[in-house]
Amino acid sequence: MTETHTPSVHVEEHRFEAEVDAVLRLVINSLYSNKEIFLRELISNASDALDKLRFRSLTEEGLVPEGTTLGIRIEPDAAKKTLTIADNGVGMTKDELQKNLGTIAKSGTREFLARLEAAQKSDVSQIGQFGVGFYSSFLVADRVEVVSRAAGTSDAWKWTSEGQGAFRLEPATRDEQGTSLTLHLKDAHLDYLRSWEIERLVREYSDYLTWPIELKAEREGAETGAVYKRVNKGTALWQRSPKDVTKEQYEELYKHLSHDWQPPLAYKHFKIEGTTEFSGIVFVPSRAPFDLFSPEAKHGLRLHVKRVFVMEDAEEVLPKWLRFVRGVVDSEDLPLNVSRELLQDSRLSKTIRQQVVKAVLDLLTELAKRKDGEGAEGGAQDGDDYKLFWKTFGPVLKEGLHFEPDQAKKILPLLRYETSTREGLSSLFDVKSRMKEGQKELYYALGESRAQLLGSPHIEGLQKRGIEVVLMTDAVDGWAVQGIEDVDGVKLIDATKASADVGAEEAADASKKESDEGKTKALRDRMRARLQDHVSEVRVSSRLTSSPACLVLPEGGLPPHLERLLRSTQPEAKPPKRILEINPDHPLITGLAALIDKLGAGHENGGAEARIDRYVDLVHAQALLAEGSPPENPAELAKSFAELLTESVARA
Repeated sequence: MTETHTPSVHVEEHRFEAEVDAVLRLVINSLYSNKEIFLRELISNASDALDKLRFRSLTEEGLVPEGTTLGIRIEPDAAKKTLTIADNGVGMTKDELQKNLGTIAKSGTREFLARLEAAQKSDVSQIGQFGVGFYSSFLVADRVEVVSRAAGTSDAWKWTSEGQGAFRLEPATRDEQGTSLTLHLKDAHLDYLRSWEIERLVREYSDYLTWPIELKAEREGAETGAVYKRVNKGTALWQRSPKDVTKEQYEELYKHLSHDWQPPLAYKHFKIEGTTEFSGIVFVPSRAPFDLFSPEAKHGLRLHVKRVFVMEDAEEVLPKWLRFVRGVVDSEDLPLNVSRELLQDSRLSKTIRQQVVKAVLDLLTELAKRKDGEGAEGGAQDGDDYKLFWKTFGPVLKEGLHFEPDQAKKILPLLRYETSTREGLSSLFDVKSRMKEGQKELYYALGESRAQLLGSPHIEGLQKRGIEVVLMTDAVDGWAVQGIEDVDGVKLIDATKASADVGAEEAADASKKESDEGKTKALRDRMRARLQDHVSEVRVSSRLTSSPACLVLPEGGLPPHLERLLRSTQPEAKPPKRILEINPDHPLITGLAALIDKLGAGHENGGAEARIDRYVDLVHAQALLAEGSPPENPAELAKSFAELLTESVARA
């Protein structure tokens, strides 16, 4: 891959068809945030030229001389401050050099710049023989020389430009077909002449190209002759059959992709063939990154196109609710935009995304099926690996119920919750299988902890009848659970909602209910008037067994812990008033009802009016405390408790 230049008998100077100065400023300052990608672009172009030659050679006999080894060579020259990237691919004619390197866009700069600004909507990629990526050369060089000889011809031409609006063409010589591109590096970028830096960039960006990439070795003393060292592996794990890849190799790739020193919890190797072809490997880490819940945290998979690395965090192919996943995707036909930093074709990226989501959910399903043994009451328990996954990433996975409800049926079997009747985690299908005879619905309660929910008055009736309640204690549960329509045909009901008649399956007969409402009507009217700023209704409860009262949610109301969170961030927000339910059989409620009846019958007041109002306030405060919410006036509540205790002790 060497070339020599003939004396310049005739040098042609041409103006770029587009105003290259403006375009280069855009490329350098806007499109490429990382200058080192110039080597990726130029190696990628060389690889494309080799691919084209290999394709043409299938039908054009003799195009590639027998015994020719195709590949790419990189030659740094510290003395001349030049870096040369050479290939023996398809090459270019004089006209092709002028067209491909002298024209950035067919319709001129103005239209081209407009297309760049709308890169997501327009196909401005020219990822082929010297497309737009070629101009990334000027990120690091102040002069670029290209010598090329088209396959099947004997003439070579040299293209030269400083990127200042013009280029020159002149005859040259080259021993074989292909292209050599020489960068005259700016002083600020001479580090790219160091062998170790070139090797690092090749390994990072182009390690998996199938063509050999060779680096000219540094020679010392009187040694003569060029020596080249291959610096890319030339093989991609995801392109190989899974049976040919060892566990250690998968773990090595994971550590390279994630910079995590621990091995992954699980991984899946997949290949999709059809109208779109791509392959990849997804990994589930064994520990969470520190920024898992940070809004600014990057997520996505490492993206390759034909084994060329193009993007570190391709979030377009991985939804936010799977942000804990690490891995790589390699597409055979995915178009990219001019900078190769953003996906361009929404249809293809959506197809890849759908398949990646399927691969991850399939992997998690397989992980959940790995059992450690039998539980105390029969039934295989989740293995330690899935327990670790759920503890680490469960709340993130639940987000998928909200953001992609169409995936709910696949996510549903993966969910795990604590329940009211047993220690440890259970799936919703496990809870369904343990439903009591005659039970028609599954119940859940939202709160901050299992202990707090077990003491909640909202589930007293369910607990008394031995009905298992799903306890949801993650902050995400309040809105994630809305993505669950049913569990294998059984509705999931919020036990704290006013519409959830949790005592319906063992409800009192109509005459008792009517009697309870009659006996407490005066009390309920009094409580409603006293608490009108806090509650919308006071009614007899069928869910309470040992508590005097509880607050339940109206339609559209927030669970107490989420309401508290809302108030802490938006103090001016006013959640809807809740409904106060009272237990007609509790001594406190029956005593208050009797006291009000006495007042209504004309008995001596003796300060009873004020005491009743204080008792009503305390019932409301007790209901708040029982659910974990703070009373509006803790000091006043403490004073009332002290007065009641004093009166009680005095009577003892």
